[in-house]
Amino acid sequence: MKVLDEFLKPQATALSLRRQRMEILGSNIANAGTPNFKARDIDFEAEFTQALGTGGKLAATHVQHASLGTAAVGNEALYRVPMSPSLDGNTVELHVEQVQFAENAVRYEMSLQFLSDRMNGLRKALRGE
Repeated sequence: MKVLDEFLKPQATALSLRRQRMEILGSNIANAGTPNFKARDIDFEAEFTQALGTGGKLAATHVQHASLGTAAVGNEALYRVPMSPSLDGNTVELHVEQVQFAENAVRYEMSLQFLSDRMNGLRKALRGE
């Protein structure tokens, strides 16, 4: 079963992180009128890389390749810096949050489709098709 877990891990991880991000963005939108509410988000790429255990480092295949290190990432939401802060201390910019939510929803559907395609490919391989 470990082989199956490794086979499906990237798509399952992406789906889980997209769901988590959708909840955070939805919370931001719901609290657009709440005084002193601070908008949050996650760095999807950093979280995805960390979850897969690659640490964000590129594999060097030649001795002359440059080393590109990345900073450590935690499993926490980051605060969004507003372009135009409001007087009540709320950092939610509704138009930004709605765009981010819509983009994340499309990417969630895409991740779901990739996972489905992966499962269908595995099913066909097991049947010998």
